Amino acid sequence: MKSPFYFIITPDKERRYNSTVDWGGLEFITSSSKEDFKFSNREAIVVETPLGYKGPISPGDKILVHHNVFKYYNDMKGREKSGKSFLKDNTFFVDTTQFYAYKKDGKWNSCLQYCFVKPIDVKDNHYLLKNTNEEPLMGIVKYGNESLAALGVNEGDVVGFQPESEYEFNVDGEKLYRMYTHNITMVV
Repeated sequence: MKSPFYFIITPDKERRYNSTVDWGGLEFITSSSKEDFKFSNREAIVVETPLGYKGPISPGDKILVHHNVFKYYNDMKGREKSGKSFLKDNTFFVDTTQFYAYKKDGKWNSCLQYCFVKPIDVKDNHYLLKNTNEEPLMGIVKYGNESLAALGVNEGDVVGFQPESEYEFNVDGEKLYRMYTHNITMVV
């Protein structure tokens, strides 16, 4: 089965939510809320690509998706429903605006106008003196894109970014901010 326009995906580890943690062989529930977006699974496995798709993503690749893709919602009568991306069973449709990166041959690659920036721990360096654990509005480009490269911004560069542009992801155990190319304001 293929879609003319959408990628068909399934949640990574067959779970819509990442609300448990394994601690010493025991599974502990960290949240029972289905409303909290922080616990929504954001990793998916590609089952099928759209008809005629010629890009780098292929079935079996892992992608990072928007937090609403796998979430449950309550309708006006309080009944639990799946969102608009739901297809059937544990499969979902997503278009190119609903995912931000793909993992190919063990390396993450940003899609389109998205990039990922690692926050700077103030123990390492600090540019703006604030009472925080992370340097505000500063980070290191972890996964860039073609638009940034054309502007001379490369992976590993220390950059400044616009306020409120940080969309937090946990990528392979590392905290990263997904943002748009235009959110990057300077290279330090």
